[in-house]
Amino acid sequence: MQPIKLFSFVLATLAATPSFAVTITQPSQLTTLTYDYVIIGAGNAGLVIASRLTENPNVSVLVLEAGVSDQGVILAEAPFLGPTLTPNTIYDWNYTITAQTGMDGKTFAYPRGRLLGGSSSANYCFHQWGTNEDWDRLAALSGDPGWAWSNMRNYIQKHEKLVPPADGHDTTGQIIPALHGTHGMLPVSMPANNQTIDPRVLLTTQQLSAEFPINHDMSGGDHSLLGIGWVKSSAAGGVRSSSSTTYLAAANSRPNLTVLINAYVTKLIQTGTASRKAFRSVQFKNSPGTGTSPAGATVVVNARKEVILSAGSVGTAQILQLSGIGNKNELQTLGITSVLNNPDVGENLSDHTLLPNIFSVRGDDSFDHILRSNSLVGDEVTDWVTNKTGMFINNVVNNFGFARIPSNASIFSTTTDPAPGPTSPHWEIITSNFFFSPGFNIPATGSFMTVVAVLLTPQSRGTIKLASSNPFDHPLINPNYLTKDFDIFTMREAVKAIKRFIGAPAWSDYVIGPYGDSFIAATDDASIDAYVRGLMTTIFHPVGTASMSKATASGGVVNPDLKLKGADGIRVVDASVFPYVPSAHTQGPVYLLAERAADIIKAQNQ
Repeated sequence: MQPIKLFSFVLATLAATPSFAVTITQPSQLTTLTYDYVIIGAGNAGLVIASRLTENPNVSVLVLEAGVSDQGVILAEAPFLGPTLTPNTIYDWNYTITAQTGMDGKTFAYPRGRLLGGSSSANYCFHQWGTNEDWDRLAALSGDPGWAWSNMRNYIQKHEKLVPPADGHDTTGQIIPALHGTHGMLPVSMPANNQTIDPRVLLTTQQLSAEFPINHDMSGGDHSLLGIGWVKSSAAGGVRSSSSTTYLAAANSRPNLTVLINAYVTKLIQTGTASRKAFRSVQFKNSPGTGTSPAGATVVVNARKEVILSAGSVGTAQILQLSGIGNKNELQTLGITSVLNNPDVGENLSDHTLLPNIFSVRGDDSFDHILRSNSLVGDEVTDWVTNKTGMFINNVVNNFGFARIPSNASIFSTTTDPAPGPTSPHWEIITSNFFFSPGFNIPATGSFMTVVAVLLTPQSRGTIKLASSNPFDHPLINPNYLTKDFDIFTMREAVKAIKRFIGAPAWSDYVIGPYGDSFIAATDDASIDAYVRGLMTTIFHPVGTASMSKATASGGVVNPDLKLKGADGIRVVDASVFPYVPSAHTQGPVYLLAERAADIIKAQNQ
């Protein structure tokens, strides 16, 4: 996909649509500076908390969002166009990672949504829970059985609303309805239009069933993730479902909820005592759309009960450190007074990585010829706007799957299995009917398909550290990719498996062969490793920088109830609290996390 070209063309083609969210844009519009709760971040988790807490009309909530509104952002509404929102747009934080030693010094964009809904407004719409073993491991690590799957599964009904696909087709064999919610907040659905490669993917599950079996529900939780099946998307009727279009939309009319956009938080303010710290005040500045030119006076707002930090794995770690919460020595080096010494803040960064394996194919049935043509893209825009039909009503993917490294693999003689359990996957396979390689334009000619490999259980850990004491400087993001043997081994084996997948008879009259010199040359372990290190990028699922641990543990950043260790008045509710990245796309697990967090907050503040 050519993101900049397509972004510009579609933006010029489409008219604005009605807003889903009622917001204010200037601090001067605030009617008070004190609320029961102040939530930092209107993203995947923050808007769940805001919506649930304001169900009580006697509870007042202020949400501070650094980014812009999602009003009229068609690129965020049409599921297929989500990837065009990042990078290098006003809807992205436009981060760049540090040079990666495990990738020959490579650096690249690190997308994070910077608009109402956060990354739930800018992701690929995949919607899963993770495995039951993911949640049971979290319960064991935290010492709180409430995080176990046996409890977390109860939040599906509150959160999820399974609706028919946009074309109304029979979804038998694509999803198991009994495993899903039907009256929750977030509409989800199955793909409406078949990609021409879909029948070949399904035929491969028959021809190579031992390695790539069919799976009739890819959500996880009560059902295995292993095998290949259909993508369930956070979309309905051809329109994206985000935390803004659902949780926030449901709370629009509540007078006890205020959402302020363009509010760039610069730090938390210590409001406790020297012996017992508390953080119930938040300092911010008004920030124009780009986020690079703060304007106006500094504003301080206060929480009677709690500040809830939901700025994501990058933003949360940055704000904590700017507030003097982090590694004492590192903060003092930057001239920041240490208020609460916790060396684990900003550590333990874990992320899924993406490797696009591109194949040249025969014919003109791929989407490439459409995406190259302004005229054909315009036709698709018209179909979407007028009828909610056409290719833009879907995610960019219809089929995907999950697999494990065999238990007798040589890597397990030198390292322990990083998966949360024996039925959880190590890597993911995603099929797409066009040239898809983040950061690269579609070639001027040719037809392509992409088979993505995703590392799900990385052992490598990175950091989010401050570049300076200036809150408007981007932090130093170092995911430390491919610095552990297991990670490069798994990606190598995934490339080999994908070649076996495409070698099935189902593809013999369609696939010509690998595209690109490095992929063509990737024929032995050394050349595959070089290919992986040269092309791999992020699928932007960062977690872990404010990790949860047992209440009695000296390590970690938050307790099982998500309260900041060693302080009062502050909780963290976002993906940063997961000690391990879930074995699935992360927006679903974050939604469930936030639903339970809301219940915990309500129970502790009655």
